[in-house]
Parts: sequence; C-alpha cells; structure tokens
Amino acid sequence: MRDDVREYVLEHLHDDDAVLVVDETGDVKKGTHTVGVQRQYTGTAGRIENAQVAVYLV
Repeated sequence: MRDDVREYVLEHLHDDDAVLVVDETGDVKKGTHTVGVQRQYTGTAGRIENAQVAVYLV
C-alpha cells in the first residue's frame, strides 16, 4: 500500500520545489465515543489523558 501511495503521489503531485510536512498532534477528549479516543500520552496535555492522536500530512 505504501509503495502504491508513493507512486501515485510522485506521478500526480511531483514538484521539485514541494515540501512535505508531517505533524502529529493530540486532542484531549472528555468522552469515549469519538473514534480513536483512549487513555494515552499527549504532549498537548503533557500527561496521560483521554485523547485522540492524529497525524497530518500537508
């Protein structure tokens, strides 16, 4: 899958001046009904909390 995505990106989005930014962020959540919420460390809170961690590629 990784190789297929890489091939697609290179074919359709290739630009010598392009930059890929990868950012991981944690969002503290009070409930447990949001997908991916569990007790885990998040830098946003600086401790273990109910949180949802997302990785953004821009």
